Amino acid sequence: MLLIFDCDGVLVDSEPLSCRIDAEVLTECGVPYTAQDVAREFTGVSIKDQIARIESERGIRLPEDFTERLNRTLFARFETDLKPIAGVRDAILSLPVPRCVASSSIPERIALSLRVTGLSDLFDHIFSSTQVARGKPAPDLFLYAAQRMSTRPEDCLVIEDSVAGVQAAVAAGMRVIGFTDGGHCGPEHGERLRQAGALHIVEHMEDLPGTIRNR
Repeated sequence: MLLIFDCDGVLVDSEPLSCRIDAEVLTECGVPYTAQDVAREFTGVSIKDQIARIESERGIRLPEDFTERLNRTLFARFETDLKPIAGVRDAILSLPVPRCVASSSIPERIALSLRVTGLSDLFDHIFSSTQVARGKPAPDLFLYAAQRMSTRPEDCLVIEDSVAGVQAAVAAGMRVIGFTDGGHCGPEHGERLRQAGALHIVEHMEDLPGTIRNR
């Protein structure tokens, strides 16, 4: 079995920070969004797909330096404020099976997130949506990760916090556990993940090992 972890909202509690900063930068660019808007519409979605959707739906062009401005602000905040998901290190260390990260974020953001939160040593294999044609909810990233890890899709188990990520795992023919302990997850989040195709919902990372062993 191969465990495939999403990063934002599963390994690191980044979504509240990133949604707030994303909304601030969009609003500064003349495209008003709240953090709640960003969380609802773009959690689990790559920045490339987010920009394409905003520009298409709003009939605008974001500034050419939008991504650079966003990342500069976000990375600085991550250095000081980003925390790991509670209990994630112990949970992963108690699962002695092959594992990797497959995230919609760019490689620089993934590396920074894992470094700041002290999780870098847990993962030798990290995959980003920048390596495939289509981001989540398309299955491309998870299929790419499985191929690179020499594992059949049906032998993969994905841990995801976003509807887009769960949909991507299901489309890839993989089993998926929905995770709901991120700071962005409200009381209805677990049901949304279940409706998207998650087989189990884990509310606290300390419960993940038992859920995997008893699945």
